[in-house]
Amino acid sequence: MTQKRTQIPRSHAGCLFHISILPFSFTRVSSFLRSIPFFFFFFFFSVSAMSGESASAIQKGQVDLLDFIDWSGVECLNQSSTHSLPNALKQGYREDDGLHLDSDADEQLLLYIPFTQVIKLHSILVKGPEEEGPKTVKLFSNKEHMGFSNVNDYPPSDMAVLTPDNLKGKPVLVKYVKFQNVRSLTIFIEDNQTGSEITKVQKIMLYGSTVETTDMKGLKKIEDH
Repeated sequence: MTQKRTQIPRSHAGCLFHISILPFSFTRVSSFLRSIPFFFFFFFFSVSAMSGESASAIQKGQVDLLDFIDWSGVECLNQSSTHSLPNALKQGYREDDGLHLDSDADEQLLLYIPFTQVIKLHSILVKGPEEEGPKTVKLFSNKEHMGFSNVNDYPPSDMAVLTPDNLKGKPVLVKYVKFQNVRSLTIFIEDNQTGSEITKVQKIMLYGSTVETTDMKGLKKIEDH
């Protein structure tokens, strides 16, 4: 295996860095390796891995919160019956570029995502096509029973206007102080990039951490975008 060694900054003392440009043969590792180069970070006895593409966007300690979603309570208003939310949110579906979430009657979508335990939300990734991808996205922490009739009655915890880079996979950092004790997240996609009748979402990923950070076994490795 080809290895490269370099001087490590003092700020990273105590961390072991390993860089390889050759594929790994280990079955348990190769299951989530998708591109090179890959950077493996060893922090004491906890291991996390990310590709060079995602390493620049997601900070240390932030993980994919997919495993902490309470799927029994997930809802999406105004979704197409043939192109529904699992296409953009569930693992295995969201990695397929041929699958996507579509709005139905108009361009708006309202997603409700509860969690199995309290989380801290750090950032959100929303991918979509250049023209029909989401534009204005509003986030609400711990707001239940919201609908299109009252979503504008409440100030959002945060909001973002998605850029072309965001639609290609660049995460949006949220106001972290507003998302410290999140039991549920409501995502209101208000419009799309060109004002078309249908909004398309290819992928949604939530990054953050659990409030009980000592249990690392449940944390999911960050995927390649």
